[in-house]
Amino acid sequence: MNLKEQGECVMTDSNISQRFEFVQVLVRQAGDLALDYFNRLQTLTIKSKGLQDMASEADVDVEAMIRERIAASYPDDAFLGEESGRSDVEGRAGIWVVDPIDGTQPFISGMSGWCVSIAFVQNGVLQFGVVYAPARKELFAGCIGTTATLNDVALAMRDHESVKEGLVAAGYSPRVKPVHFVPALERLLDAGGMFYRDGSGALNLCYLAAGRLIGFFEHHINSWDCLGALAVIQAAGGVHSDFLENDGLWKGNYLLAGSRSLLPELARILGAELRRDALLKA
Repeated sequence: MNLKEQGECVMTDSNISQRFEFVQVLVRQAGDLALDYFNRLQTLTIKSKGLQDMASEADVDVEAMIRERIAASYPDDAFLGEESGRSDVEGRAGIWVVDPIDGTQPFISGMSGWCVSIAFVQNGVLQFGVVYAPARKELFAGCIGTTATLNDVALAMRDHESVKEGLVAAGYSPRVKPVHFVPALERLLDAGGMFYRDGSGALNLCYLAAGRLIGFFEHHINSWDCLGALAVIQAAGGVHSDFLENDGLWKGNYLLAGSRSLLPELARILGAELRRDALLKA
């Protein structure tokens, strides 16, 4: 298993630092817009994009605002958004990866477990990411060469050696058949672990970075659902499977994440099946 962790690439481009400062302001503005919609859910038009895959004008409008602000400030950058898709990437300085509302089902159900996630990838390297949960007033941020933060306070992941020591987030979407997902849960429980899920992959990954959870797994997750949070995990000292391999940016991938000590055990319990399922989808 290839691991991506803080320290593989040292941030030397001041433009990355400028973008990182810019996005921490932008994500709060986007979160405020999303929260305004959240506070008047009864007025929203909800549409189904597929099984357990919902969207509203909140998703579309928040992404449009983010895309417009980025285009105005960094016109040479590419864009990949859950709602509006990808722009031309040829010859671009880097690509912004955006989920305007990760956890749309909790959002439209009036629950607080949703967030805005924005990441930036340059030359195939995840440079930084931010995840903002406005209903919970929590902003997670991480950039290569910096320490991860929650509301500007430094984060450091807890180190664990066994799944028995805490909760492991279990990500799931209908892209994966229950016949694959349920046995993974069974193996985790048989090993003495316990699973957690609240509807937002990005938030669950940030809770791992904050020490609230000890691991994360998902058979197939899209890049906009996880890259912002993976940057936070990296900056918090955590490790994860190489999500960007096999065109993960465009096609999605399987994902395992945890502390350096715990990830080998997670891989023994879950890794082989997760990887197989992801490659079948590529």
